[in-house]
Amino acid sequence: MPTKLRIATFNLWNLDDRPGQKPSLEERIAVMRPQLVRLNADIVCLQEINGQHEHHQCRPRALNRLLEGTPYAGYQKIITTSDDGNLYDERNLAILSRFEILEHHQYMHEYAPAPKYQKVTAKPKENEAREISWERPILYAKIRITSDLAMHVINLHLKSRRPSSIAGHRLDERTWKTASGWAEGFFISSLKRLGQALETRMLIDQLFDANANGLIAVCGDFNADLEEVPLEAIKGEVENTGNTDLAPRVMIPCERNIPEPARFSLLHNGQGKMLDHILVSRTLLAYFRGSEIHNEMLHDMSVNDTPRIFYPESDHAPVIARFEFPDVQIRWPSTTRPSWGYRRPTKADRRRTRRDR
Repeated sequence: MPTKLRIATFNLWNLDDRPGQKPSLEERIAVMRPQLVRLNADIVCLQEINGQHEHHQCRPRALNRLLEGTPYAGYQKIITTSDDGNLYDERNLAILSRFEILEHHQYMHEYAPAPKYQKVTAKPKENEAREISWERPILYAKIRITSDLAMHVINLHLKSRRPSSIAGHRLDERTWKTASGWAEGFFISSLKRLGQALETRMLIDQLFDANANGLIAVCGDFNADLEEVPLEAIKGEVENTGNTDLAPRVMIPCERNIPEPARFSLLHNGQGKMLDHILVSRTLLAYFRGSEIHNEMLHDMSVNDTPRIFYPESDHAPVIARFEFPDVQIRWPSTTRPSWGYRRPTKADRRRTRRDR
C-alpha cells in the first residue's frame, strides 16, 4: 500500500493560559481543537505557543491541554527552548509527528550572524552600531516516513511586519510620534525577517550538500507573500539566481494549485493575505497530491476604528499539503544535475551538435 502523508502548518496566535485572559484557554480550546482534528495531519508545524511557568520551569501547558483528546496527544513532539533548556515565554515553535523523529535541532545565528546597525532616528541618539538579532530560532527535524525513506522538516516563524521599537518615537503601543521613526522601525523588522530567511536558505543548502535529492519541507508563518523578498530568498528560483545548475535546489510553494480567490491564510483590512506556506524540494514535489487552506472561519483582526474584538480562533488559517509515496521508491540520479535538462551545454555538447547536423 502507498504511504499517504499530510503535513500542516498552523499559527495558533498567542496560545496561552494566563489568569483572567480573554478569551480564556477553555473558550479557545472549544473552537480550536476541532480545527486541529480536521487537519488529520501526520506532521504538524505550530507557531506562537506561549510557555507557562510552574515550579521554576517554563512548560507548554496550554499546548498540552489543547492536544488532549486528539490523536496529536500521542505524537512525538519537539519544541523550541532557550539557552537554559526552558521554553521561551512567548511564540515558541513546535513540530508534532506521527512518525519517528530521528533527530532535531534549532538554529539562530549559526549560519547568519546578527548584523550590526546604528539607528539614525533614535532619541537619545545612538553612538555606535548594535547587533540586530531575530527573536525566534528555526526548528528542524529529520523524520522517518518509511523504513528506507526520511524527510527534513523546517518550521519557521519569520519576524512580523510590526515595526521594531525606536526610542523616543512612540506615543503608545499602537501610535507613533513621527513617520520617520515608524519607517526605521519597519526597516529593522524587515531586516530581521530577511535575516531569518537567509539563515533558512543556508540551512536548506546544507541539507542539499549532504543529499542532492533530499526530501525537504519548509513550513510556517513567513509573514510575507510569495513575491516578497523573504520568500524569494528561500525559494532560490532560477529566474533570480540566473544559474540553471541550481534548479534542483529550488523550493516550490504547494499552495499554487489552489485557485487565487481562495488562496489566503489571513485577512487584513478586508484583503486576503497568503502569509503561511509549505515549500517543498523538487524530489518531494514528485509525491505531492494537493493542498488545502482551512480559511472558511477567518476573522479580520486588523480593525482599528472600533474596540478590538478578540475571537477565540487564531487569526491565521491552517495550510495542509498532501503526499503519497509509492511502495517502490523512485531512484533519483545521484548527481546534483538532474537528467531532465537543467544543464548548460558544454563545448563538447556543441561540437557533437554541429557534428550531428
